[in-house]
Amino acid sequence: MKTLLHICCAPCANQCIDALRREGADVTGFWYNPNIHPFTEYRARRNCLRDYAAAIALPLMERNDYGIRPFTRAVAADIPGRCVKCYEMRLFETARQAREGGFDSFTSSLFISPYQKHALMIQVAEAAAREYGVEFLYRDFRPLFQAGQARARELGFYMQKYCGCIYSEEERYLKAAKIVP
Repeated sequence: MKTLLHICCAPCANQCIDALRREGADVTGFWYNPNIHPFTEYRARRNCLRDYAAAIALPLMERNDYGIRPFTRAVAADIPGRCVKCYEMRLFETARQAREGGFDSFTSSLFISPYQKHALMIQVAEAAAREYGVEFLYRDFRPLFQAGQARARELGFYMQKYCGCIYSEEERYLKAAKIVP
């Protein structure tokens, strides 16, 4: 089965890639993350993934849009509820790329994170699958999260400190300072 794996970052992707390959999937990575800000963070995550993909012979497709304007326009009306728009942007584009690229299925490394809204991501991915007529390959990768983080540290990956969007970075600092927005 040819599977397109949306990848948010190499630390989250390493165990997803291994698990899918163990299942016999022919995995191609897909980088599309217009939510990640600032640009230095975007570039650090992307470049780490590029290096890792080359090291493990993972084909990698990139829609290399630094999308601060479309992302902020999409979420500005509901910043507390922004995650659904973020998931829609990335998972619908992944499904579209999967259909256009002749893939049998798609999934995302986001499904490894215990910090993401898992049920919401499933709903969005299923809607994207219906719209583009490509299978959403559901896998709950969360049990692999700690192993993935450990492996990322062993390999010297860039390790981010927040989800990726400017609002999650703000929340990280406010939480550290014990300030409620």
